[in-house]
Amino acid sequence: MRAPDRAQCSSACPAAAAREQARDRSVRPLRGNLRGTSVERSNAAACVSGARAGVNHAHLHLLRLKFLARFLRNLPHILLQEQRFIMDLHRAALLLISFLSALCVSAEQEVENLSGLSPNPDRDIFVVRENGTTCLMAEFAVKFLIPYDVLALNGIDLITEQASVSIPRGAQIAGKCGSSESELHISWINHAFTFRIFFSKEKRTMGSDGKAKETEVWKINKVQLVYDTSETTHFINAYNRESNGFTFTANHPGKHTASTHRLSALVTPAGRSYVCAAQQTLTLISSDHQKGITVSIYDIQIQPFDIKSDFVFSEPYKCITDQREQLEQTLPLVLGLILGLIIVITLSVYHFHLKLTAAQQPQLPRDRSLYKNM
Repeated sequence: MRAPDRAQCSSACPAAAAREQARDRSVRPLRGNLRGTSVERSNAAACVSGARAGVNHAHLHLLRLKFLARFLRNLPHILLQEQRFIMDLHRAALLLISFLSALCVSAEQEVENLSGLSPNPDRDIFVVRENGTTCLMAEFAVKFLIPYDVLALNGIDLITEQASVSIPRGAQIAGKCGSSESELHISWINHAFTFRIFFSKEKRTMGSDGKAKETEVWKINKVQLVYDTSETTHFINAYNRESNGFTFTANHPGKHTASTHRLSALVTPAGRSYVCAAQQTLTLISSDHQKGITVSIYDIQIQPFDIKSDFVFSEPYKCITDQREQLEQTLPLVLGLILGLIIVITLSVYHFHLKLTAAQQPQLPRDRSLYKNM
């Protein structure tokens, strides 16, 4: 009913107006209840949607935690894979660099083993050439005495044996020439042995007649030998044990390196070759429990710098030992010549003395009849 009609009805019939008011009062709470129910429903829907959002957020957080746990669990493997990848990349770079350097060296450097030309089967001849010119020549005979361990018959004690090793005719060589440093590398038996000689040039101040004079010399500043005790030709029944924190077995033996320390050998004036027939002995300290390796070099002629003619040594510089031996060889001959000269002079003087004394004495007549008048 509209409000004007309701007002007219209330003025016309009071009873009807009273009934209308009573019905409005009864219907109003129901409308409020309906309104409250709709609000509660909206609030419940909002709570449900919020709960669903919270559940979704918690599920997403749980997934993140699982992914993080899986990532942390696989992190060492991932780091190991990255490390292997970096190492492989590093190896590839090193191989590429070594390949390129080998190409450059092979294009400019030549090495020759001319040991077959030596009349002495123990003497080796090695030549290193760069840009078509000889830059290093070495002729020598060398022997190595290498100590190694052998298990005793009781299976407990170790016995030290010695292997005598020499360079064979078919050895592989490599080298490097420089203005102040040179190297010679000799390998044999599939690189079971590698002998390296390092040369250097320097200036020294030498005094003569009270005056200091700067002279340029070259020398051997380092000698190194790398050997493998698993090589059974020379190291018979060798016992490979733990060395430097690593365990070496028969299937995985370790190579040992022996080197000199602060070496200054074969000092020679620059531009000359070192010549020495006498034996030169060097002692190398090995990484195999500090064993001492003896290197005996003899019948030497070496020149690592300033070679003027191809395949020809420069003016020789004899070692002091050879000079002393030469003096010892020539001294008896000189003394013998002097003694013989003294004996000849003495006999000559004595002969002339006899003649003079015989001329001064009176001559006896040979005819015996003349003795009567005497």
